Amino acid sequence: MGRLIKFLLYLICLGFIGLVAYAYLGPFFGVDFSAPQEEIREPVILNVE
Repeated sequence: MGRLIKFLLYLICLGFIGLVAYAYLGPFFGVDFSAPQEEIREPVILNVE
């Protein structure tokens, strides 16, 4: 049982390191993480009485 927990811990650590590496190195390989930049306008109707 201890070996399984240790294996899962190593797997989680490797996954975290891989995710951080992907976040930092992704833009060098053409991955774009930026949000789309466009303005959205919608009219707002207020019912004031």
